[in-house]
Amino acid sequence: MTTMTDTSNAARFREFKMPDVGEGLTEAEILKWYVQPGDTVTDGQVVCEVETAKAAVELPIPFDGVVHELRFPEGTTVDVGQVIIAVDVAPGSGDAAPAAVPAPAAEPAAEPEPEAPKGRQPVLVGYGVAETSTKRRARKGTGAAVPAAAAAIQGELNGHGSVTVQESRPLAKPPVRKLAKDLGIDLATVVPTGEGGIITRADVHAAATPVPAQAEARVEVEATVSSAPETAAPVVAGVRETRVPVKGVRKAIAQAMVDSAFTAPHVTEFVTVDVTRTMKLVAELKEDKDMAGVRVNPLLIIAKALLVAIRRNPDVNSAWDEANQEIVRKHYVNLGIAAATPRGLIVPNIKDAHDKTLPELAAALGELVSTAREGRTSPAAMAGGTVTITNVGVFGVDTGTPILNPGESAILAVGAIKLQPWVHKGKVKPRQVTTLALSFDHRLVDGELGSKVLADVAAILEQPKRLITWA
Repeated sequence: MTTMTDTSNAARFREFKMPDVGEGLTEAEILKWYVQPGDTVTDGQVVCEVETAKAAVELPIPFDGVVHELRFPEGTTVDVGQVIIAVDVAPGSGDAAPAAVPAPAAEPAAEPEPEAPKGRQPVLVGYGVAETSTKRRARKGTGAAVPAAAAAIQGELNGHGSVTVQESRPLAKPPVRKLAKDLGIDLATVVPTGEGGIITRADVHAAATPVPAQAEARVEVEATVSSAPETAAPVVAGVRETRVPVKGVRKAIAQAMVDSAFTAPHVTEFVTVDVTRTMKLVAELKEDKDMAGVRVNPLLIIAKALLVAIRRNPDVNSAWDEANQEIVRKHYVNLGIAAATPRGLIVPNIKDAHDKTLPELAAALGELVSTAREGRTSPAAMAGGTVTITNVGVFGVDTGTPILNPGESAILAVGAIKLQPWVHKGKVKPRQVTTLALSFDHRLVDGELGSKVLADVAAILEQPKRLITWA
């Protein structure tokens, strides 16, 4: 009879594991839950948003039912393969607890679950996780809290082999963690007053209150020694430093820039150009009925100019294959556009930009920018770029020396367009002027080729009719 009950419960409750939402990524941070225990969910419904090293992604659940349990609160980084939500797929058939979620034992340490078989884990998107076993984190019991270090020592004394010591996390319920996150409070700096060392809402509100002057020295020390907070440390009066964990998109950007800067020999060339005629063309296109419904700006003409320059100098659109010691010529252009987002700089690209008409290119640019600003850019949208444009002019900057996006051959920086005195037809006149900077991989692109590409872009922006005569 007991066996039949266990089998029934196992069939009733289903668990949804963190999938590999990128290309072989190993972890993701839960940014937001869209459901709570007791909510009804349907197959394909988005239940949470997670952030990987590449982008923010919404996760749909692959079955129907009623949410039984959320395993991790918002702000938690979860390994691929760990269960994040349990769903009752047969609600109303009984009140028994699911077999996969055993009731906590009286002892603090939870009973370990059987290790998953080695090999490829099932995923929803991407190429899958590494071929290794995945364990679920031990769940806390209902007894007295035991520090992580003490639990590790106890495990070693019991002679059960190696013990993985996990960093202790402050004890708090999900709503309290959410409150701390909204207020910018690091739970590691909050003094708990709840039973069993649990942080309460009152504790979080107390931590948000400005600290008296006599306590400033103590707070500075605590902020310095607190270990790896999950969120940025709160800015408190008297604290002169704030430490922010490097993770997600920011961590990926940092590593990619280091790899690019110290792998590809960068060369940067500059040119200052009169873009008055280009600005007039932009104004005319805004009134053109064929461009209705799309955004027209100088970046559109610059992007088209770069595509024409690549067509005239196709060798610039290449990649360096270090493993095979080959130069790979690309016969397509996936045009990357650097976009600043709240989660950091990302570079989605327009696939096959070389085949697009001006209205199609304008529509693709508009969609790319709006998606990036909303934080909805997918990992696939950032893969496979060949050449990139970064528009630093929107910040009022004249130009810069951009670092190549890894795997690409060139990147064009566009400076601010300003009214400046310029010699035009033998006279000094006020003209719209900007400075362009082209960085390229000197293994692939020599000075002559790089100079030709930059000169062609400048010539088109000075005389936009070349978009027709050179096409």
